[in-house]
Amino acid sequence: MAVPKRKTSKQRKNKRRASSYRLNKTTIVECPNCHETKMPHRICPSCGYYDGREVIAVD
Repeated sequence: MAVPKRKTSKQRKNKRRASSYRLNKTTIVECPNCHETKMPHRICPSCGYYDGREVIAVD
């Protein structure tokens, strides 16, 4: 049976576990109407358009 020769250090253990706590980067796309950045499949907060038509009126 395989047995570790040395104790795994706290730093090495935590480095290995750190990858599961990493946050994913948010996806950002350009609005085809006003060319501002927005999240995909959402109404554009700056112009109020979604899928080529105005959904909400923005001043």
